[in-house]
Amino acid sequence: MQQGTLMRKVKSKSWKKQRFFKLQDDCMTIWYESKRTGKIESAFSISDVETVREGHQSEVLQSLAEEFPPERCFTIVFYGRRGNLDLIAGSAEEAQCWIEGLRQLIEPRSFPLTPALVSRTWIRDWFQKADKNKDGRMNFKEVQRLLKMMNVDMNEDHALRLFQAADKSESGTLEGEEFVLFYKALTQREEVLSLFQEYSEDGKKLTLLELVDFLRHEQLEDKGTEELAMELIDNYEPSETARARHVLSADGFLMYLCSPEGSIFNPRHRALWQDMTQPLCHYFISSSHNTYLIEDQIRGQSSIEGYIRALKRGCRCLEVDCWDGPNGEPMVYHGHTFTSKIPFREVVSTLGKYAFKAEPSYPIPSWVLKRAGGDGAQQCRVPGDSKSHGGDGHPKVLTSPSPTPQELKHKILLKGKKIGRLEDMLDGPGDEASNVSDDDNGAEAEEERRRAQVGGKQHGPALQKDKESLAQALSDCVIYCKSVSFRGFQEARSHSRPFEISSFAEAKARKLIRDVGNEFVRHNTWQLTRIYPSGMRTDSSNYNPQEMWNVGCQIVALNFQTAGTEMDLCDGLFSQNGRCGYVLKPPFMRDKETLFNPSDPGSREGPGPTTLTIQVISGQQLPKVDNSKEGAVIDPLVRVEIHGVPADQAHQETKYIENNGFNPRWDETLQFQLHVPELALVRFVVEDYDKTSRNDFVGQFTLAFANIKPGYRHIHLLSKDGTSIPPSSLFVHICITK
Repeated sequence: MQQGTLMRKVKSKSWKKQRFFKLQDDCMTIWYESKRTGKIESAFSISDVETVREGHQSEVLQSLAEEFPPERCFTIVFYGRRGNLDLIAGSAEEAQCWIEGLRQLIEPRSFPLTPALVSRTWIRDWFQKADKNKDGRMNFKEVQRLLKMMNVDMNEDHALRLFQAADKSESGTLEGEEFVLFYKALTQREEVLSLFQEYSEDGKKLTLLELVDFLRHEQLEDKGTEELAMELIDNYEPSETARARHVLSADGFLMYLCSPEGSIFNPRHRALWQDMTQPLCHYFISSSHNTYLIEDQIRGQSSIEGYIRALKRGCRCLEVDCWDGPNGEPMVYHGHTFTSKIPFREVVSTLGKYAFKAEPSYPIPSWVLKRAGGDGAQQCRVPGDSKSHGGDGHPKVLTSPSPTPQELKHKILLKGKKIGRLEDMLDGPGDEASNVSDDDNGAEAEEERRRAQVGGKQHGPALQKDKESLAQALSDCVIYCKSVSFRGFQEARSHSRPFEISSFAEAKARKLIRDVGNEFVRHNTWQLTRIYPSGMRTDSSNYNPQEMWNVGCQIVALNFQTAGTEMDLCDGLFSQNGRCGYVLKPPFMRDKETLFNPSDPGSREGPGPTTLTIQVISGQQLPKVDNSKEGAVIDPLVRVEIHGVPADQAHQETKYIENNGFNPRWDETLQFQLHVPELALVRFVVEDYDKTSRNDFVGQFTLAFANIKPGYRHIHLLSKDGTSIPPSSLFVHICITK
């Protein structure tokens, strides 16, 4: 790998260019250059790589299956929304060399990243970036350039003093351990050291009892505190001698505060912590809209990548729009648009590979069968393909009603129309078997009427009878998510069943929330509701999901391919409970007689308002803004946003710190009153202040209020795409009072 390999970079069946790929000496960077010009075309870091897929595991490589064997093909998958890199090696041996090599390089990240490991990697990366002449040393001019690269605008005299103090050899350059000393002096955390010394009698270490004292008084740990203190020393104290004496040094204290145990996110809530035996309608379910699209709604690309990315992000509700295709094969795409198409069988195969990879694997309500139906033979393909998509011969599609996620594990629930009533299907044929339930989308019904008019002359009675028979096969797949039209909450209470579901466009949902909020909440205590984006959102933008969650809507479908506040809220809500894609609604949203209305927070039974006080203390190694000028340093500020019921919607921000993205200090306190904390999401946003134009995004982190740990905590920032950007973080103190 480090000698370089000539491979084909593939973008389409006709676009195959030879490029020279090489792993840099740091074993962290890969660049590739044009064979023709010798110019470096692009580069990427190993830390950007999520996984490596072997063989024909992309649409592009599948289209070349007859031309190139799978042993020579592989796909590099990146975090976030960066496009995959499809490659064809010259031989199977070369392909294996790259596949195994890349997997070994990214494998260490499967273990928890300790602050020490992040720091070592960070130091090495910065040294190599700043060592312009690659002589393994750094002179003062290179150090000044490094400071700009690291988002630090430091006084030259102060920088020179740090440089000279670290230059133990007095050679005028820094190398090896000297640079580590310089970096440590640069990253000294005064705010953490002063906190450490508050509880340390000698200022050098925390004894076991002193650490217990800190955990009880500051971190509000009230159970098993001594055992926790011992565990923290064992896990984060770097000195063997100190560990043996059961004491924690200042370095160990910092490592603890930067660890998952020192995170603002309650580590116990990262795992599965909620009751999963409630009815399905008692959960918020992570849901995507037109999952197959990875771009816009009109001309965008349809791709199995949409399903893979959504499932890996914890999504459990997918859309599969089936339309009649050529050669009797159903196709998946956005009908009546110019989006590309993918075969239904490829989607089914992808679901079989990725739907239940993670544990616990709770059910997937899938929006399938929506538009297949013009061709009877293709209707027959859909249930057959769906029931065996796991590849093991065992059907994973649900074939009997079961109301709880626990009982529905490893099942796929198909949503669609139904011939007759579900009761008739379970008890045997009934008198109403010829009635087809209404669909929830007027556009779909209109499309079917149009198809019937176009094809009416060609269909005789015998063929029509055959079509009805085949439609029954489709209908029989719909067990728990029978699609019904919504004709009012009173009508639903009188005639609907818990296994039925209605869908609403965002505008219709907003009107119901505004006019009859409490009735909407009650409806969602016993029946599933799906919300989908307006058809005007052709750019795949998103609506605010919070207002839909406020009335208990379970399936709030978003365009996962579009980054922004809306997807940050979605990721924030579903990052808990083992990332299983299900979050239990609060008790007052599961009671059929509830009086709760989000527009009247006093209607919620329970204690009064909760006060959330956040002291924003400092930031660490914040990233530069994308496409910023060389040498530019950010002016960071922190904004805290509360997303919840209308009375709780609020935001406050700190002042900005000039020219310091490396270790800014704010020491500002922000305070919020939460009337319905059970529904609140808290979003921390760091921006680069600009007095002449809109501030630039730097990083963010969002979590449900219920998952916040009080005390001194670090917030590890995420990028626009929701991916980690270590070691960028905020240091805060959280206080919650009722």
